[in-house]
Amino acid sequence: MSKLLNSVNQRTQLAGENRLELLLFRLENRQLYGINVFKVKKIMPCPHLTQMPYHHPITLGVANTMDGPLPILDLLNAIGTRPSQRVKGNNVIVTEYNRRLQGFLVDKVEHIINIEWSAIHPPPKGVGKDHYLTAISRHNNEIVEIIDVEKIIAEISPANEELTSELGESLTTSTMEVPRHVLVVDDSVVARNQIKKCLESVNFTTTLLKNGAEAHQHLQQMVAEGRRPQDEYLMMISDIEMPEMDGYTLTRKVKEDANLKSFYVLLHTSLSGVFNKNMVQKVGANDFLAKFDANELANAVLRRLEIKQEDTAIH
Repeated sequence: MSKLLNSVNQRTQLAGENRLELLLFRLENRQLYGINVFKVKKIMPCPHLTQMPYHHPITLGVANTMDGPLPILDLLNAIGTRPSQRVKGNNVIVTEYNRRLQGFLVDKVEHIINIEWSAIHPPPKGVGKDHYLTAISRHNNEIVEIIDVEKIIAEISPANEELTSELGESLTTSTMEVPRHVLVVDDSVVARNQIKKCLESVNFTTTLLKNGAEAHQHLQQMVAEGRRPQDEYLMMISDIEMPEMDGYTLTRKVKEDANLKSFYVLLHTSLSGVFNKNMVQKVGANDFLAKFDANELANAVLRRLEIKQEDTAIH
C-alpha cells in the first residue's frame, strides 16, 4: 500500500482541474469510505498503543512514532456506529488535518481511484442533521461515503475560536465605509459555523454556501442582475475540498471572468502540503490560510479590510 502513496507529489496537477484521488477503505461495518489522498501521510499496521488517562472514548491510545506521539482514533466509533471489535491486525491511516497528525483505525485499505469532483455530491437530505458525512459518490456500483473528519476532530479536540481582545477591538472599531460582508464557501457544517462565529464576533456579516458550484452560480447571478460582488462583499473565503466544484476550480473561474477577476479570494483549507502555495498562484487566489485559527483568520480579514479602506480613500 505504501507504493500507492509514493507518487502523491506527482499527482498535484489534478488540483485545479476539478479532480481528486480518493483512498478507499472499509470499516468493520463493511461500508466503503473514501479520503482525499492529499490528506494521507502514510498507512501502517496498528502499532502498540499506550493508554492515556481521561482520554476521549473515541481515542484508542497513543502510538510512539518517528513523528512523535500519534493519537489513534476509532473511526467506526467516531461516526456513531459502535466501538471496533478488533484493534490488533487492523490498519491505521495517518492523516494531517488542521495542522495536526492523527491516525484512524480502519479495517481494510483497498485502492486509490481518480474521480471528478462533479461526481461527488452532498449527502442526501434524508440522512438528517447529525450524520458525519460531508459527501458521497459511487464506485463499481457501491456508494462511497466521505466522512466529515473536521467534525470528528472538532468534537474530540475543539479548535480555539476565541479572538484576542486587541484584535477584536481593532476590527470592531474600523469606521471606513467598506463592505463588512464576507462570502463563505465550505461543505463542512463545522467549518462554516467556525468562520461565521469568528467573523460575527467582530461585526462582520456572512453569506454561507456549501460548495464551489453553488458559489459560482451565486456570483454569476449577481453579475446577471448588474451587481458587482466585489462591491458588496469584502472578500470570499473558500474551502478547497468541496463536492461538485472544488475551491481551486471556483477560484480559477472567478479570476478568468472579466466581471469577477478583482474579487478577493482567500483559500482556507485543512489540506496540508507545500503544493498548496504553488496552486494558490496557479489558480490566481489572493491568499491561502490553513484551518483553523480564529486569530489568523481574523488577521487575514483585517489585512483585506485595511487594503480596501486605503483603496476607498484614494478613490
